[in-house]
Amino acid sequence: MGVNPPISIPAYSTMVRKPATIQDVARAAGVSTATVSRALSNPDLVAGKTREVVFEAVQRTGYRVNQAARNLRMQRAGAVLVLVPDLGIPFYSKILSGISDGFSATDYAVLIADTKGRPLQDTELAGYFTDGRIDGVISLDGRLSHESLENCERQGVGERIVFLCEWVEGTSFPAIRSDNAHGARLAIRHLHELGHRRIAHATGPEGNVLTIARRDAMLEERARLDLPARDEWIIRGDFSVESGHQAARRIIEMDERPTAVFCSADTVAFGLISGLLEAGLSVPGDVSVVGFDDIDMSQYYIPALTTIYQDRHQLGRRAAARLLERLGPSAASAEGEAGDLIDVELVVRNSAAPLRAGA
Repeated sequence: MGVNPPISIPAYSTMVRKPATIQDVARAAGVSTATVSRALSNPDLVAGKTREVVFEAVQRTGYRVNQAARNLRMQRAGAVLVLVPDLGIPFYSKILSGISDGFSATDYAVLIADTKGRPLQDTELAGYFTDGRIDGVISLDGRLSHESLENCERQGVGERIVFLCEWVEGTSFPAIRSDNAHGARLAIRHLHELGHRRIAHATGPEGNVLTIARRDAMLEERARLDLPARDEWIIRGDFSVESGHQAARRIIEMDERPTAVFCSADTVAFGLISGLLEAGLSVPGDVSVVGFDDIDMSQYYIPALTTIYQDRHQLGRRAAARLLERLGPSAASAEGEAGDLIDVELVVRNSAAPLRAGA
């Protein structure tokens, strides 16, 4: 047997290219390091042509900003916190997408906290700011205590809080929200135009600002149209499918049933329709149903749900823009100043129909 020749292993260089520095960018662009720094941190302060040269040099050199060092230098955390009352509710998905889009052109990280099982303690929110963990807050949770918000104001960080969809009564924090009252009026008006006079309302959770806004507007519109009113036609619940199902059972047991129901949320409407169908009633034949929100499932539900459309993506983007305005001019987004109240629309589908003769 012959002897195999020794295997020759080529030598590879173990040299690793050093990360590009701001000095490398400055040399490649033919400008000073101060100009590079300004172009990256405050581009509006640098002439457009110079900005282009710097950004091209950044791409050529592969330079990456040391975000942690930059945040430390600027005394900022580089993150915003979004408080969500229940991440399991599909209503929030497009809102969170809108918030993410609103911050996409910035260097802020978006952190999300579900407050359903663990409401924030009175000193906790202010602590997030003072510990240097966040720069701002968008709260979809209207249950924050006055004490918690007052602590933030005492710490000088109240200007960095924006409410979205929900808000806390008696405070002056900006609140980006849909025109809930107009939406409720549209729903009642639509049912009235279909011939319905006995109109019930399945509410959200007691004390919730959205519950109050929609219920009060519903009552006002019902009174304006001189429609009959019975206490049992205001069915208290929450924004869940289960509460809608329970509302259906209560309607079935009524001596004088409503012929139509305006629900505080689409999820409530889904549960209501399911409960009515289980009891042998038809929707919209026996009972017409209108929801609120126009979540994705609404158009695919059977029957497809007539509802009030909220532009949830726009709500999220508007809240992001509003917070960026409050974090300072260098953070402001292209949307600039914008109104806090966003219009809603009635979307007509199959769950509401003209009152059946003899009903």
